[in-house]
Amino acid sequence: MLIVVVDKFHVVRMANEAMEKVRKSLRTSLQPNQRRTLMHDRFILLKRNRDLDLQQGLLLSTWLGNHKDLETAYRLKEAFYDIWDASMGRDDAIRRYRSWATEAAQLGEFRPIIVALTNWEKEIFAYFDHKITNAYTESLNGLIKVMNRLGRGYSFEALRAKILFTGSVHKIKRPSFGRSSSPGLMGYSTGS
Repeated sequence: MLIVVVDKFHVVRMANEAMEKVRKSLRTSLQPNQRRTLMHDRFILLKRNRDLDLQQGLLLSTWLGNHKDLETAYRLKEAFYDIWDASMGRDDAIRRYRSWATEAAQLGEFRPIIVALTNWEKEIFAYFDHKITNAYTESLNGLIKVMNRLGRGYSFEALRAKILFTGSVHKIKRPSFGRSSSPGLMGYSTGS
C-alpha cells in the first residue's frame, strides 16, 4: 500500500506566508520610518518565539503590543508550529488543528492554510503516523545546485554521479597524524 506523506516543512511554511501577508497589510497604515523599521524587523516576526534573544523579544513585544492583528497572526503562527513540533498522535494533532482553524478562520490571511489542510488532510496528517521528511533529498538538491553553479556545463548524469560517489556526502574517517611526545618515526605518531 502506497502512503503519501506531505513534508511538514511545506505545511508550516504556509504559516510564515500568512504572517508576512499580515505584516505587509499593516505597512499601509504606518509612517514611513515605522514602515522601514517593520521591514527590517520582519525576520523577528518569522522567527520562533523560543529562538528570540532578549533584544529581539523586546522588539517583538513592542510590535505586537501596538498592532492587534500582528499579535493575533504571530500567536496563530506559533500555535500552528506547535502542532507539528509536539510528539502526539494523528488524532490529537487533528483535534488541535481543528481548534486552531476555528480561531484562524477569523483572520483572512490564514484561510489558504485551512483550505490546503482540508483538501489534503489525509496526506498532511500522515506525518504523525510516519514522521518522515524530505530534508535529506532537499539537502542533496542544494548540493547539486551548488555544483551546477561551480561546474557549469555538467550533464544531469555527471552531477548525479558526483553527488552519489563524492566523499563529501559520505563521511570517511581518515587517520589523523600529530606530533607525539615520545620519539617515533620522524617525530610523528599515528592515531591518538
